[in-house]
Amino acid sequence: MSTPSGPVPPPAVEHTGAATAEPDHRRDHGAGASPVREGSRVVIIGGGPGGYEAALVASQLGARVQVVERQGMGGSAVLTDVVPSKTLIATAEWLTVTEQAGELGIGADGGPDGDPGALRADMDIVDQRVMRLAQKQSKDIRARLEKEGIEIVAGTGRVGPTISAEGTRLVHVELADGGERELVAEIILVATGATPRVLPTARPDGERILTWAQMYNLTQIPEHLVVVGSGVTGAEFAGAYNALGARVTLVSSRDRVLPGEDENAAELIEGVFRRRGMTVLSRSRAAAVRRTGDGVEVELADGRVVEASHCLVAVGGVPATASLGLEEAGVELSESGHIKVDRVSRTRAFRIYAAGDCTGVLPLASVAAMQGRIAMWHALGDAVAPLDLSTVAANIFTAPEIATIGVTQKQIESGEVDGAITRLPVARNPRAKMLGIKEGFIKLFSERSSGVVIGGVIVAPRASELIYPITIAVAHRLTVDQLANVFTIYPSLTGSISEAARTLHLA
Repeated sequence: MSTPSGPVPPPAVEHTGAATAEPDHRRDHGAGASPVREGSRVVIIGGGPGGYEAALVASQLGARVQVVERQGMGGSAVLTDVVPSKTLIATAEWLTVTEQAGELGIGADGGPDGDPGALRADMDIVDQRVMRLAQKQSKDIRARLEKEGIEIVAGTGRVGPTISAEGTRLVHVELADGGERELVAEIILVATGATPRVLPTARPDGERILTWAQMYNLTQIPEHLVVVGSGVTGAEFAGAYNALGARVTLVSSRDRVLPGEDENAAELIEGVFRRRGMTVLSRSRAAAVRRTGDGVEVELADGRVVEASHCLVAVGGVPATASLGLEEAGVELSESGHIKVDRVSRTRAFRIYAAGDCTGVLPLASVAAMQGRIAMWHALGDAVAPLDLSTVAANIFTAPEIATIGVTQKQIESGEVDGAITRLPVARNPRAKMLGIKEGFIKLFSERSSGVVIGGVIVAPRASELIYPITIAVAHRLTVDQLANVFTIYPSLTGSISEAARTLHLA
């Protein structure tokens, strides 16, 4: 799932010799870990990024691996969340780039009956392609795991409460085609993800009131879509459907959209939304959403009512940890239902690990995958570095995109971090001029005492790609001078990253 960026501390779990006490750069076998044990029986519940990446690592280390998955390999990330939503957004992006068409000298020939020949989206075709690509990715993941000798068990798993004298547990599986099966596990990884949060006053019906997982049921562009929630998911869908031609109203309970993001980036995106015709209702909380025949009514807390054809409720997710037998097995859950883990993905229960959105550490597919890999490296005795959230890059797929890494400007301005800040507008970059890009910026943050790059923000088309050199700099503690003294292509957007680094010389 797409999520707010910036470091978020994992839930604290105290272990004797826990990896949380280790410096980020150290690699060890972890407390209680043993050398790699070939033939260890590993059962993974959940086939999303955390699960299938863990399965590949465990198989590589010689374990016998079984993955229990009920909806298809890749889980919701591939089938109903990240892959389909970003495919939809990629389609919408083609329509936003036409904003610069006239300036670039590009026009469309007129069609019959005075049709100007403007680009438009056919939602039936768009959604068919979205789901086709999601299914293709799921099949590719399944084929890869089967090639590695990993068994995929279609069904729903539940962890047994007892440990045998040999140190094994049973995982009880309700098979998708009926019947039951018991799997013997020496090591268990829970990677069950999260589901859309449902409000009691806005229950989805899959037709007019929708969660983010149900948006692909639409075969036509909504006449008027109200998006409740201005976090990452809400902003991404609002921007995409606005570009696809829908009238969009975004209901935000906060002062601005994307309240958890870099303030300058969020203000820019909100300005873009308004310029493109979106209605943004700030400081407006949705009290209820009701179906009204062929439409919906969204009642706001102040008594106003917004009438529309459809409503997307994007108010976060709920960890999928119920009915898994976790607490009976000794796994500690937070009040929100998230599994508490340390930085090597251990729970309090013997040889039970967890990864992904069900842990509440940082709900990104990349973090889930890393948690899963770390879990298996640790459980099977391989060298392992504890999870370091300061090196996690995140991206919001609006147009333009927002990519972030490392410390934030707020941390520097508050005095929490002694850093220097530089900001360059993308519009002055020669390549940006050629492409007609007028909005966006590059921020770079460095440590004053050493000049080490400690963070950055990029707001630009393909920011998800452009953030990579800054991510490398943060992860490997490169200085601004080292970043600046690397050749860049001229003209290129990455040239502005080098320029930003040069402005921090001696800062």
